[in-house]
Amino acid sequence: MRALVALSFALSLVLVPATAANAAAAPCKKGSGPNLRGADFTNGRQLPSDLRCADLTGAKLDEVDFTQKDLTGAVLRNASMKEADFTQAHLEYADLRGADLTSADLGQLRAKQADLRGATLVDAEAGQAEFPHADLSDAVMTRANLTQVTLTNAKLVGADLNEAELGQVKGRTADFTRAKMKEAEFGQAQLQHAVFKETDLTEAQFTQAELQGADFTGAVVEKTSFIQADDLNLAGARGNPADLPTGVSFDPPAEEPEFGDEPTSKPTSRQLPTRIMGMSPALLIALAGGLGLSLTLIVWGLSHQRTRRNDAHFTMARRVAEEDVTRFGEEIDTLDFDMKVNAVSGPSHDWRAALDAYEAAKQALYLARTPEELHAAAAAVHHGRQALHRVRAVLPR
Repeated sequence: MRALVALSFALSLVLVPATAANAAAAPCKKGSGPNLRGADFTNGRQLPSDLRCADLTGAKLDEVDFTQKDLTGAVLRNASMKEADFTQAHLEYADLRGADLTSADLGQLRAKQADLRGATLVDAEAGQAEFPHADLSDAVMTRANLTQVTLTNAKLVGADLNEAELGQVKGRTADFTRAKMKEAEFGQAQLQHAVFKETDLTEAQFTQAELQGADFTGAVVEKTSFIQADDLNLAGARGNPADLPTGVSFDPPAEEPEFGDEPTSKPTSRQLPTRIMGMSPALLIALAGGLGLSLTLIVWGLSHQRTRRNDAHFTMARRVAEEDVTRFGEEIDTLDFDMKVNAVSGPSHDWRAALDAYEAAKQALYLARTPEELHAAAAAVHHGRQALHRVRAVLPR
């Protein structure tokens, strides 16, 4: 009996610290940590040892060393972190909207699902950093070094990436819509199903990039190089690329001449034929031509109106489908965060099914050309939400 009690006591000494350590490492709610709003750490003031979910809104953190620090769920909105060192730091789910990270060292940073909308990362060194599912919309990242960075399913809508280095970047399904990417370098980048709609890619480099399913609709590809790029499709792009892979051809859309550009012929001095029924042959020809043109315009107008109605219907249906897929993605992100906060994990097969359904929905959206083809995206979202419901059922109430 005494031996059993002694054994129990010994086990308690071993297990209690381990439990405490696990509790300390458990996920926290964003901003629920130390309140350090507006604090100034540029004068040598020491940072707290625990920065998880800390509120550092508007804090002054220029040149501060965050090497290997855990700032998961921290709020750093509008904080100044110029030349700060975040090497191997953790910023998963952190809020860095409007933060200034000019010339910061972000090497091997972990920032899954971080919010960096409107952040400044000019001249930042972010080699091998991870930003999967992060939102970097409207971020200013001019000349940033993003070599081997993970941007899987990240959102960079309207971001400024002029002259940025993105060699070997992992950017599958990343959204670069309307981004500024003049002279950006994507050598050997993985950009399958990435979106470059209306993106300025003037003089950018895509040497040996993987571009299966990438969408360049409306993108400016003036002097853009695609040497040895795989599965390139420039349908809908604008401009004249400098280099194309072997076997790939591209004819930029012809620019329609403006009204009045066509040269008018000079009147001749030839004698006109006699009049017919009081009208000159020229007038008769003009009337006949006008009648034929009117009939042609009527037929074309009816056909064009029908086409425009169909296009408008598809555009509206696609917009609704895109919004639904986006909401589904946000539901996945929210549930992922909730599971981390509650330190639980749902059924792995259902979680995988939800993620696969999300990818299938995005692919169906990309391929859809008619309202009927959008049904595949709706079906994928429906099945994905059913899987999410089963995962959500295991969370504590």
